[in-house]
Amino acid sequence: MAEPIKVIIVGAGLGGCAAAMAMHYQGFDVSIYEKVHNFQRLGDSLGLGENALRLLERWGLHDRLIEIGNKSELMQIRRWKDGEILAQQPLMDMAGYIGHRGDYHEEFLRRVKELGIPIHMGCNVVKYDEDMPSLTLSSGEVHKADVIVAVDGIKSLARELVLGFEDKPKSSGYACFRAYFKGAYLKDDPLCREFVEKECVNIWIGDDVHLVQNTLRDGDEFNWIITHKDTEDIKESWFQPGDMNEVRKLVSDADPRIAAAVVKTKECLDWKICYRDPIPSWVSKSHRIALLGDSCHPHLPTSAQGASQATESAAVLALCLKLAGKENIPLATRVYEKLRFERVRKSQLNGEDLRDRWHNALKNLDDDVEIDPEDIKMRNRWLYPFDAEADTLQRWQEVSAQVSKELSAGHITPLFDTPPVTQVLQAQ
Repeated sequence: MAEPIKVIIVGAGLGGCAAAMAMHYQGFDVSIYEKVHNFQRLGDSLGLGENALRLLERWGLHDRLIEIGNKSELMQIRRWKDGEILAQQPLMDMAGYIGHRGDYHEEFLRRVKELGIPIHMGCNVVKYDEDMPSLTLSSGEVHKADVIVAVDGIKSLARELVLGFEDKPKSSGYACFRAYFKGAYLKDDPLCREFVEKECVNIWIGDDVHLVQNTLRDGDEFNWIITHKDTEDIKESWFQPGDMNEVRKLVSDADPRIAAAVVKTKECLDWKICYRDPIPSWVSKSHRIALLGDSCHPHLPTSAQGASQATESAAVLALCLKLAGKENIPLATRVYEKLRFERVRKSQLNGEDLRDRWHNALKNLDDDVEIDPEDIKMRNRWLYPFDAEADTLQRWQEVSAQVSKELSAGHITPLFDTPPVTQVLQAQ
């Protein structure tokens, strides 16, 4: 019996775990290398859409995730200064199930371990050999595979290998202040306790600013995120302790109820939203090192699709490898990027469009002027019916025939001819 395809995954975040599960279910020999020694419960709110959950259910990970997500039926989009409800829509239209990123990550990791997939912690990749292919760790160890999948975020070393030059992030002009704490801290305050009496999601929109509030676990955990204009230079870490005095200034003219919750907050993080341009290839010249997730298609927070799109990409790459076979890895990786680019790009732009609509909806409008609720609603519903595996099977013959010709000719068509609109992302 032929040996299975050997796959190395670099990065054990949500995308890396999704890739590992997808590869395992296609029958491959999978291992993960992660640079940190231990994971902590990092981050705050994160959504998983039906498009991702459909795939995760096939990999044995669904019911646990549903238990984590916010149980609210509706979300409210409110006017910044007084909290008047401007629009209301089903919470599922926003991001599917919204829970704490750390809780979702814990379940992803648990499932990977249940499947017997090894996760090598404390392994920092310092070099790739794309022809073997192999990776070298800071310890000097070298590990070979048939294909390497880099799912190690926006600072991915493999991204520079694929591009052929150093690609540093640039400031987008926006940043997020973020806080997550126990809801009990607010329950004695008559101004804001309504937000911790039950699970709920509210969004306040104003001029060049918006605030998202998410309450989980029947009011036990409370989260707010403020996206605002920012011109400060990017620091290497991209996030740092936030200045609560600056935060309090931002909400000084906000709805007194949510402002009270923010003002009472003891500490927060300041996350810089950066951008990179979309790249014309997600695959190295040898076709054996592929990028996935934030390393090639990061998303704005307002897209609410970063983790879901990474899950889709994981499913597509794994299925392409299965369809192409061990002797045709280049065919698999090149079909993968062509199948994914257009959908991912639309999802990214969806987030940019929403941010701009929220930040401009109330500019130069009097209080008594009504706005059309449809102008500020999230428009993610079109993403959810998509089945990434079914789409791959349907399009495989056509796209693989095209890629086969390109490989034979020695010329791979770039993913786009002219630079698309700038791609915006958030450091995670």
